[in-house]
Amino acid sequence: MDLEVSPALTIPASELGWRFSRSPGPGGQHVNTSDSRVELSWSVALSPSLSDDQRARLLARLDRRLVGGVITVAASEQRSQLRNREIALAKLAELVSAALAPDAARRRATKPTRGSNRRRLAAKEQRSATKQQRRRPSED
Repeated sequence: MDLEVSPALTIPASELGWRFSRSPGPGGQHVNTSDSRVELSWSVALSPSLSDDQRARLLARLDRRLVGGVITVAASEQRSQLRNREIALAKLAELVSAALAPDAARRRATKPTRGSNRRRLAAKEQRSATKQQRRRPSED
């Protein structure tokens, strides 16, 4: 089952590596007998389905998550191995698509409006007056 990350990128199933193990946590006797935890691995550095630009972007943006150029995603939320497989595929697709997304436009700095400045100063005066009224009266 190929993983479609975006219309421009589909990761073939042959590039995905699966590992299964026993899932920790509650589940009674079932958890002790089934390998429902799923680890999905994909080699970003060696993947032929990526262009050079995509590979460079992924390696730069996912550098903290990569171990030897391989990204690994784990899923053990469900009791079913099949559901955990689907969750792991979704997690990997989300990670890769977020890393390939273009940078957000830089924020252009603007000055506050005259009205917002006036409202801010009025609120400060009001707060100051409230605090002055709480003070002990002077001895004059």
